[in-house]
Amino acid sequence: MIIVLLGPPGAGKGTQTGPLARKYQIVGISTGDIFRFNLNAGTPLGLEAKNFMNQGLLVPDDLTCRLVEDRLSQPDAQNGCLLDGFPRTVYQAEELEKYLAKKGQKVDYCLLLDIPEKELMARLTGRRVCRSCAAVWHLTFSPPPANLVCDRCGGEIYQRDDDGEVAASNRLKVYQAQTQPVVDWYKAKGTLKTVTALGPPAEVEKAIIKAMS
Repeated sequence: MIIVLLGPPGAGKGTQTGPLARKYQIVGISTGDIFRFNLNAGTPLGLEAKNFMNQGLLVPDDLTCRLVEDRLSQPDAQNGCLLDGFPRTVYQAEELEKYLAKKGQKVDYCLLLDIPEKELMARLTGRRVCRSCAAVWHLTFSPPPANLVCDRCGGEIYQRDDDGEVAASNRLKVYQAQTQPVVDWYKAKGTLKTVTALGPPAEVEKAIIKAMS
């Protein structure tokens, strides 16, 4: 089974990826993890992406697709996967469809986590992350240790630059401009399922499973 999980920054895609992947016995894949792996490993694709990132440029769609396709070719992804935040553009969606078709596969479900913008801003600006292991806390829902030292790895807990109020607002605008056409694309294909992402993660997970069934 191939699942695409879409939603704006802060909607809870990363939170839902693990439980859903375990439930359906498929691998959860995020573009962020793919980029980090290839950059840290110094792969040819990673070095190519680094050239753009060092210039403050977005990694082009074509290169992003090649990175994702390389990840999907790995053994653990052959029984299916859950794609977290990919595709982000219609071009990426079309390229993913072509790649899967060559393997006799298709996207079975596109799940859209829907949430009001006011709630998203509260979630994004309150988020804190471990600089070492990327563990996540929230000032309201799951406060970090008072000394801002990760209790899992001892790393520094900080607020990412893109979680500041101005940056968070800009991220939502970029998401709306880029990804809404992707939502419409999957809706036209009949694979889109929209789930309200308010409430505790366990309740959202139940709503996703219900939508898929």
